[in-house]
Amino acid sequence: MAYRVAAFYQFAALPDFRDLREPLRALCAGLGLKGSVLLAHEGINGTLAGGDTGIAAFVDALQHGELFGGRLNQLELKYSAADAMPFQRLKVRLKKEIVTLGDASADPTRQVGTYVDAAHWNAVIAAPDTLVLDTRNAFEVAMGTFEGAVDPGIKSFGEFKDFAAAKLDPAKHRKIAMFCTGGIRCEKASAYLLAQGFAEVLHLKGGILRYLEGVPESESRWRGECFVFDERIALGHGLRERGK
Repeated sequence: MAYRVAAFYQFAALPDFRDLREPLRALCAGLGLKGSVLLAHEGINGTLAGGDTGIAAFVDALQHGELFGGRLNQLELKYSAADAMPFQRLKVRLKKEIVTLGDASADPTRQVGTYVDAAHWNAVIAAPDTLVLDTRNAFEVAMGTFEGAVDPGIKSFGEFKDFAAAKLDPAKHRKIAMFCTGGIRCEKASAYLLAQGFAEVLHLKGGILRYLEGVPESESRWRGECFVFDERIALGHGLRERGK
C-alpha cells in the first residue's frame, strides 16, 4: 500500500488553539492518519500520512470545516508519497510558536517577505546583487542546497537571529532571497529581517519541496537531497524517496 503524505502550515490567529487540540486529534485518529501537528496562537504546522481518502478529508476539514471556521483558507500544502507509513504514531502538540524563533517582531501575520514561486526562483538566485540564504540547520544543508547559497551554520532555527546580527547588514545586503524545506522557516525569517530594517526580502513559496516537485531536473539549480522530518529521511527531484 502506498501512503499519501501532506505537509502543511499557515500563520493565522488562533487564540483558541488550546481548545482545538483534542477535536483535531480525534479528527486525525478517526481518519487513520499518523504524523505530527503543532498548534500555537500564531497558526498550524504539520505533516501527516494516510490513505488518499483520509488525507483528502482532513485537508477539506482544515480549509472548510467548522473546527477552524475558515481561518485556514490560505493553507500552504504539499503532497508526496511513501511506500511505507513514515510515522510511528499520531501527535498533536501545543507550542508557543509553530516554528521557534523566539522574537515577537517576527510576525508573518503582520508583515512577510515577497513570495517567489518555483518557476521564477532560478532567475532570482542567479541575479548578481542577490544574497541567497539557506535558513535550515547545518545538517540539512550538508545533504543538499542551491548553488551559491550561504549556509548560516546554525544548529537550530532559533540561532538565526544571532547569525543575522553577526553576518547580515541592511546597508550592505539590500536584496536577500531565502529558502527552507517547506516555506515556514523562511517565512518567519523574512518577517524578522523586515522588522530589522532589511529593504527587500524574498523567499521561495512552498520551499524546496515545491521546487523539487515542479522544476524539471534538467533545469534545476538544486544539488543533493532534501532532508524531511520523517522516516523517508530525504527526497529528490519529483519528491522521490531516497534511492528510488
